[in-house]
Amino acid sequence: MIINTGLRTDIPAFYTPWLLNRLREGFVLVRSPYAPSRVTRYRLSPDVVDVLGFCTKNPAPLLDHMDALAPYGQYWFVTITPYGADVEPNVPPKEQVMQDFIRLSRIVGPGSVAWRYDPIFISSDYPVDRHIADFETMARTLQGSTHTCVISFIDLYEKVKRNFPEAREVSPSDRLTLGREMVRIARRYGMTVKPCAEGNDLAAAGADTSGCMTIAAYEQAIGQRLIVPKTIKPTRAQCACHLSCDIGAYNTCGHLCRYCYANYDAQTVLHNLRAHDPSSPMLLSSVLPSDEIISARQQSWIDRQICIFDL
Repeated sequence: MIINTGLRTDIPAFYTPWLLNRLREGFVLVRSPYAPSRVTRYRLSPDVVDVLGFCTKNPAPLLDHMDALAPYGQYWFVTITPYGADVEPNVPPKEQVMQDFIRLSRIVGPGSVAWRYDPIFISSDYPVDRHIADFETMARTLQGSTHTCVISFIDLYEKVKRNFPEAREVSPSDRLTLGREMVRIARRYGMTVKPCAEGNDLAAAGADTSGCMTIAAYEQAIGQRLIVPKTIKPTRAQCACHLSCDIGAYNTCGHLCRYCYANYDAQTVLHNLRAHDPSSPMLLSSVLPSDEIISARQQSWIDRQICIFDL
């Protein structure tokens, strides 16, 4: 099975000690954000966890502890954008993150790490021309360290509208202009662009519109075929990505990016950061007497059979 760590928060950036404790103890408890008294217990063992999936803006805190992750397959999405502290207040400088990306790629291999350039928004400080120029600079720097660049345009969720009121939808014409240029630039530096939940408009330009966190992407990253139970379905109608089994928690990411869909507001996040206990089996809070703890049904999905295509 696949365990995701980064759809609700950035665990490498802010919770590396907690994650290392969970790996040592061999399990994690996850409170449902939709039914708070429901808690799922996941075993953390390479016997049943085939891949650990990461989404982060700062992999650096985990890079000195990669031996703890070595028994697992891994697929990393590292977000690097051109935005400054006006938009991403606590994200390290992009130059530093790119060097950490390169170091990570040397450890796990370029097939196991993807660059995310998202979300894309247009403003007077970040016009189309600047995006194109900055994208090319980043692609040139990351050449050889990844085969994949994921792009997406800003979605104006209610949380985003509240925390980033000046944000605007990117027009269809700007989406096409930027997307086509990014596909062209990425190809020059040995990368394929994968639009995230953006439809098929860029397929004609050479983008891979099959999805970014797909089972096929995980298979390619670990070099193994996965037999996924038929009950496992994509959780979003607009994409084929595998987004379930996330061990994070909302309202806990200290980057405080203004476009973030996972944080309610800065005060809630800062409160939760202070309340976090690295020794707890949960990322946030602890088990309550009223909680119902359910052990997840887990098994390895790796296809152990040798077929003609493996010979």
